[in-house]
Amino acid sequence: MAENIFLEVVTPQKAVVSEEAQIVVAPGTEGEFGVLRGHTTFLTSLKVGTLRYKDASGKERYLFVNGGFAEALPNKVTLLAESAERRGDIDVDRARQAKDRAEKRISAASDDIDLVRAEAALRRALHRLDIASM
Repeated sequence: MAENIFLEVVTPQKAVVSEEAQIVVAPGTEGEFGVLRGHTTFLTSLKVGTLRYKDASGKERYLFVNGGFAEALPNKVTLLAESAERRGDIDVDRARQAKDRAEKRISAASDDIDLVRAEAALRRALHRLDIASM
């Protein structure tokens, strides 16, 4: 069995994850990437999406991440995210309301700025709902 890698997910408010993982798969802006122990060192930006990892016992875990940066080292992965939520911490009612608001704003968008913000809000809400339903 391969050795584990240490995973740390931190937001400006708190540390969300700090534990050993078998594998980490994150949503990079240039595409999804996976990291195992011994990975080449790199730094990348993150997009809104799903962070997946297998904990030390092999159980699949899911988190919502809202942008930020990731650093992979041979024995550690650190994500500095604008925000992050574990699957069990996602407020499904709030996400549904955000989705509905964003859809209404998109249909009534008066200028490009409103449309871009509404589309970003819709992406976040849809990712949260998707993760909550896993």
